Amino acid sequence: MARVRMDKWLWAARFFKTRSLAARACELGRIEAQGQPAKAAREGRVGDLLQVKNDGGEFQVEVLLLSETRGPAVTAQTLYRETEASRESRLKLAEARRAVPHYDASRKGKPSKRDRRELERLRGGV
Repeated sequence: MARVRMDKWLWAARFFKTRSLAARACELGRIEAQGQPAKAAREGRVGDLLQVKNDGGEFQVEVLLLSETRGPAVTAQTLYRETEASRESRLKLAEARRAVPHYDASRKGKPSKRDRRELERLRGGV
């Protein structure tokens, strides 16, 4: 197998849950191959450098193997190698997300008078 459609490979490598999501990402320009936007029908080759933007983050990967079939995650990870710079930037972003305080919306119903006053104070009111 010398070449595989880009959307099939992205789906097989488990960057996207469905092939149609992978094709849609290509249409929206979220996939770049060798620095240029990649269409879904573009034929991927071993050695291609891809920039993939999805819900999980932004990945820079090198294609190691080609596959048209989706298999277990362990098998999918053998299809590519993530660059060191990409891995570091994703870890930094994850740390930054963890450092941001999380709003706990566990209260149900209408805010109390005390809660409303606190909200007004936070919004810059009197």
